Amino acid sequence: MIISVQQAKQMYDQKEVIFVDCRFDLQNPSIGLQNYEALHLPNAVYFHLEDDLSGSVKQTGGRHPLPNIDQFIETVKSKGISDQSIVIAYDDHHAFASRFAWMMKAIGHEEVYILNGGIKAWTDQEYPISVDATVTTPVATKQNWRYKHELVASQEYVQSQIENEQVALIDSRSYERFIGKVEPIDNKAGHIPSAKHFDWMNLFIDAEFKSTKELQSHFKSLDMYDEVIVYCGSGVTAAPNVIALWEADYNHVKLYVGSFSDWITNDDNEVITFEDE
Repeated sequence: MIISVQQAKQMYDQKEVIFVDCRFDLQNPSIGLQNYEALHLPNAVYFHLEDDLSGSVKQTGGRHPLPNIDQFIETVKSKGISDQSIVIAYDDHHAFASRFAWMMKAIGHEEVYILNGGIKAWTDQEYPISVDATVTTPVATKQNWRYKHELVASQEYVQSQIENEQVALIDSRSYERFIGKVEPIDNKAGHIPSAKHFDWMNLFIDAEFKSTKELQSHFKSLDMYDEVIVYCGSGVTAAPNVIALWEADYNHVKLYVGSFSDWITNDDNEVITFEDE
């Protein structure tokens, strides 16, 4: 699912490929689209984290809840993507491309890939780029997608599994946020009971995903579990951990999309903090 720029270029040369630009900045939500309009991979289409890859924020569900799945499928079709399309997603640092790729897998799309190293790795190779901000694609009509509920964990599901010794719950945020030392976004600090810490930033070397062998070593302590549930603050930076777990051959992995920002909306849910270490 994670491919090198060399593999992506070969696929682009030999097959019909749709590149998906997912660049986004949480502090400046318009800059990703602006960067796309200024420069993108050939014939790439753009997906916006908040407009296309998230639903409306409500009292529960977290800061980046899933959009209505039927609505998401219509958005995918409107970008010219059919269920037979070969799709390669990219961004600046993998979080948003991983969210898109996970969502495509969640609707049952087979051929979706993440460009390792993102747009920088592509441009460093001096591969073709486009400065045309008016990319148009015909609306795709063919679809045979099925929402895979088994890839998703709800708050209720997490509540039911936190004491299950066969299920590992992993927190993808920084260690400081995990232990409750700092919390720059949410109104509570700490982590969900029983969670283990796997900072998503530790998946990379020089801005590229580690090799499959390195990822298997990274996640070795999870071998004993039958299932892994992954969360972060709002279900975005957890997605690279899900992708990396798949790459390391962990098949029973769920994303808690609402994540910590959903968990803390329920006052009955316990939150764990540690003293400074």
